[in-house]
Amino acid sequence: MASGLRKMGISKGDVVLLLLPNCIYYPIVFLGVLYAGDIATTMNPLSTVIEIKKQVADCNACLAFTGPETVDTLQALGIPAIPVPENVILISKAEVFSVFYKLIRSKLDLAPRLVIKQQDTAAIMYSSGTTGGSKGVVLTHRNLIAAVELFVRFEASQYDYTSLENVYLAIVPFFHIYGLSLYVMGLLSLGSRIVVMKKFDVDDVVKAIDRYKVTHFPLVPPILAALTKKVAKDVEAAHSLQSLKQIASGAAPLSMKIIQDFVQVLPHVDFIQGYGLTETTAVGTRGFNTETLRNHSSIGLLAPNMQAKVVDWKTGSPLPPTSSGELWLHGAAIMKEYLNNVKATMSTIDGDGWLHTGDIVYFDKDGYLHIHDRLKEIIKYKGFQIAPADLEAVLINHPEIVDVAVTAAMDEECGEVPVAFVVRKNGSELSREAVMDYISGHVAPHKKVRKVVFTNSIPKSAAGKILRRELRNLLTSKL
Repeated sequence: MASGLRKMGISKGDVVLLLLPNCIYYPIVFLGVLYAGDIATTMNPLSTVIEIKKQVADCNACLAFTGPETVDTLQALGIPAIPVPENVILISKAEVFSVFYKLIRSKLDLAPRLVIKQQDTAAIMYSSGTTGGSKGVVLTHRNLIAAVELFVRFEASQYDYTSLENVYLAIVPFFHIYGLSLYVMGLLSLGSRIVVMKKFDVDDVVKAIDRYKVTHFPLVPPILAALTKKVAKDVEAAHSLQSLKQIASGAAPLSMKIIQDFVQVLPHVDFIQGYGLTETTAVGTRGFNTETLRNHSSIGLLAPNMQAKVVDWKTGSPLPPTSSGELWLHGAAIMKEYLNNVKATMSTIDGDGWLHTGDIVYFDKDGYLHIHDRLKEIIKYKGFQIAPADLEAVLINHPEIVDVAVTAAMDEECGEVPVAFVVRKNGSELSREAVMDYISGHVAPHKKVRKVVFTNSIPKSAAGKILRRELRNLLTSKL
């Protein structure tokens, strides 16, 4: 793949977009891009044309790998696009993917060998960060090495599992830092087997676990909730999950009720939680064992070589164990910067290299981390990050909307859902359904506004900043 890219004229430092669902060729494309000294940027394949255009322009992508259905869209934006098969395909369809096959069958020729340093940029992932719209998180080769060693390989050694006997089910999106670090890089370095699924369906998941004797299933809270409900109602489904050794949850907060329900219906399965950010290349904390029924509310202990401190979010003064404050992290996995955004970078990473996460946490006396709240504005819908500012930028362009603010509402199934507070133009009869239909036409499905509240004004500070905490306080009385 790397040799083929070079023969195409892709040079070191060029940005290549991966607009792909989970597929067996994803690691080949991603690792080939990195091996050639290029920079990979990933994106949800369900993104709208507007979203694609924005990211391509921001990171200056010059080539894309995508599904056949999106090739024309990308080429209309001036981006050469190579269609990638989801799996091994029939000969009759080979012509559609001829360029891709030509790349991976290219005669190996990487002379002269490029010098790639650990501090060189390897990937640009997009995250909402602490505040504002989506930003490009610049990750280096060193960051990705840290993710493999401190997140994936550390966890495998911690639980003393023989990697060649493990079978992992991949439903977490590869374009997300969780799936990218775990499946596209880390597990391959262990020689583990991976069963790849394009999308989540609870019945298909149960069948896949039974058929392939899956031992490990990393997931996000909504999938855990759906699987738990399925097993609770279906005795046969519970029998189909006997091969499972471990389930790991991450990417979003998990309620105690879901944890307790899971432990009750699948007591033989080890359950762990973890914490990480796109800005930390998914490195943060990992796991605890439910066999001791201990620390169910915890997201685990710090990963190796990761430093942390809890500080008063107003003064920055360090706080002792059991005291709640903002979590700051320091280590080899911390991002290089936000792409073309010095101001956001400086407000997130201080002069000493500490990343200010925006999460309110506390460490207990045994060193286990517990999330209490968060300062940052991002919405976590089924593990996906949604920037309120991105949705507000779309909605304010509606001719009947004078002002708007978006915040999160808690949801048992999804974790959080986006709620739009809308100030209508005088005399407007704009409906809630019309607002939701408008936004759905401009954003990927997971970013859609799920609830709308009409209001006379948006609470703001003297500086004009939206007071989202006040909006969240209004939700109980408004919804």
